[in-house]
Amino acid sequence: MINQFEVIETNKMIEEENLDVRTITMGISLLDCVDADLDACCRKIHDKIYSSAKDLVKTGEEISREYGIPIVNKRISVTPIAIVGAACCKSSDDFVKIARTLDGVAKEVGVNFLGGFSALVSKNMTPADELLLRAIPKALATTDFVCSSVNLGSTRTGINMDAVRLMGQVIRETAELTKEKDSLGCAKLVVFCNAPDDNPFMAGAFHGVTEGDRIINVGVSGPGVVKKALEQVRGESFEVLCETIKKTAFKVTRVGQLVAKEASRMLGVDFGIVDLSLAPTPAIGDSVADILCEIGLEYAGAPGTTAALALLNDQVKKGGVMASSYVGGLSGAFIPVSEDQGMINAVEAGALTLEKLEAMTCVCSVGLDMIAIPGDTSAATISGIIADEMAIGMVNAKTTAVRVIPVIGKSVGEVVEFGGLLGYAPIMPVNGFSCENFISRTGRIPAPIHSFKN
Repeated sequence: MINQFEVIETNKMIEEENLDVRTITMGISLLDCVDADLDACCRKIHDKIYSSAKDLVKTGEEISREYGIPIVNKRISVTPIAIVGAACCKSSDDFVKIARTLDGVAKEVGVNFLGGFSALVSKNMTPADELLLRAIPKALATTDFVCSSVNLGSTRTGINMDAVRLMGQVIRETAELTKEKDSLGCAKLVVFCNAPDDNPFMAGAFHGVTEGDRIINVGVSGPGVVKKALEQVRGESFEVLCETIKKTAFKVTRVGQLVAKEASRMLGVDFGIVDLSLAPTPAIGDSVADILCEIGLEYAGAPGTTAALALLNDQVKKGGVMASSYVGGLSGAFIPVSEDQGMINAVEAGALTLEKLEAMTCVCSVGLDMIAIPGDTSAATISGIIADEMAIGMVNAKTTAVRVIPVIGKSVGEVVEFGGLLGYAPIMPVNGFSCENFISRTGRIPAPIHSFKN
């Protein structure tokens, strides 16, 4: 039970330190919607999602009013559509039709995003997988709320380099088709290595095939809370620093646990996990980069940044797992550029480069996230960036991801404005040397030797 002292502390964190529940995400299995007829499949998908999630937004708002806890987003994740549509989709346009069905029902139930226009191709691709990948640009260009993700590698299977090469082309095409909106379609597209089945955060959320029929996953956030706590222990030892982060993460996760349990009860849906990631926003005081500065760096990207981020990530997880029996998803510290004012400041100051961000991904939750790059970046270079990040995830047995946005018509030194939680971003330079001959090889990179643990 949460006692009165915890309630008072929580109220202070909400009012003064930007604490919020970033998302309630309902995962919905669409396996029972499979049909050889495309129209019938779309109808089943609509009806299953609508009947499951019609009260999701209302429930989130009721919990927010009752407990005074801001719940920023209400979202849906579904079974990877490459699986659901395999029986009825004979072309990429067939998958686009399913994407539009998903978009329509998302608007009907009032959620912010719907994730799961996805494929799991870490070892190879079925014909349906490839059709879905080729459908992504048009699907994202013609929908508003659909998000797409593709798992390209894993520690157990290696990296599917054919899919990596194709996704470089897909990202380029998505950027071109949405260039009138500063290539915003790419902000709804992420590629993974070791993608988790229960991630509540977009754009990477999908409802894994290991999950139940319906599930409630909650993502909490609290960079501002952590920074405020660390301000009280400036100059103290690493032991004090770590204990402070750990205790603060515990309190933040307790809030998420409360919201998740209540949403589960009210909706009559099983509780899944609490994802205790520190997810920043463009708001001042809600930055992971500012936490790194509070730990002792002039800017994120300065020498020592990777060590500071490793410390932060580890202590967040240690504190969070003591607050909930079911911690999952990504759980740690996100380092998106456009969504974090401190990261933007670091890039503009010249302290943070793409290469340093890649190094930081070795120890954080996800990877290269919401990074705007020049619009003339080639598909092969994008694939090379993806391959590097997939290798980090594969070798280190962790989740890594890439969400880069080649902004058509813009170059280094310019700024792109995405709006809302997506913020704005300076265009970052990309290494101009070619990896074309590497990316043009076919097949896959084998799994590392330490993956064989049977």
